[in-house]
Amino acid sequence: MATLDARGFASYTQSLASSAPITALIIDDEQLAREELKYLLDTTGNVEVLAQGANGIEAVDLIREYQPDVVFLDVQMPGLDGFAVLKQLIEHRDPIPQIIFATAFDQYAVRAFDVNAIDYLLKPFDKNRVMQALDRARLRLQEIAQAEAEPHIRNDGTKGSDLKIDALIRLIEQQQLSPRHHSGKIVLQAQSRLLLVDQKDICFASIDEGIISVVTPTIEGQSKCRTLEELLELLDPNVFWRAHRSFVVNINHIKEVVPWFKSSYQLRMDDKKQTEIPVSRAQTKRLRELFKL
Repeated sequence: MATLDARGFASYTQSLASSAPITALIIDDEQLAREELKYLLDTTGNVEVLAQGANGIEAVDLIREYQPDVVFLDVQMPGLDGFAVLKQLIEHRDPIPQIIFATAFDQYAVRAFDVNAIDYLLKPFDKNRVMQALDRARLRLQEIAQAEAEPHIRNDGTKGSDLKIDALIRLIEQQQLSPRHHSGKIVLQAQSRLLLVDQKDICFASIDEGIISVVTPTIEGQSKCRTLEELLELLDPNVFWRAHRSFVVNINHIKEVVPWFKSSYQLRMDDKKQTEIPVSRAQTKRLRELFKL
């Protein structure tokens, strides 16, 4: 298929207003980000937003249910992140829509293109960039439609698509197998200050209503991480342990193991309040292994 030159592209983009709307999903764990993007898409008058989701699990279900033309997919989400959503769809041989990644961190842009996303958007969203991403999506959809209408192009395109999917699977597996980089310091927000804290000084971290609090012997602050899983990726796995779904503890700051009812335990930490942290039943075996109980 011949590619559009600059004049052809300009002519094509000028005709977007009169072309059929493309269908879209918005997947983002931040409600304000979803509302902002929905508003920008509505102003184009040429995009039908079929549904919105707040996490990766919802993303997979909504993509399978609606089979949209385009998905605006947040990179960082609790549970399944944007790349894990793609991996799950690929592993189950689901049709892959056009993907436009949304992220607050531009280092994800290169990886987005590596997995064959047609574009990425940085937060906060810019209307011109949203329009540009939509233009590219429409061009890609037009190319796919033409390839499906011509058997010889369809065969070549299918082969290329298979190669891209194989490359995507290898990329994701490579990311999962590569050793994590554990920085020596963690950034905490305490009132209006941003503090750098040594990992070794962290007693424990907890999450409550989506807010992650981190406690050291001298200070208490909030992490910018959205989930405890995300925080754990920054921490040394030989020292930090998920004792409970709501708590991560530094095993070097456990002052006392307190037997609790029905063969359960609590951990008394060495912070100023000597906070007592429950150990979930699923982690009791790990506790006994750690301290030879």
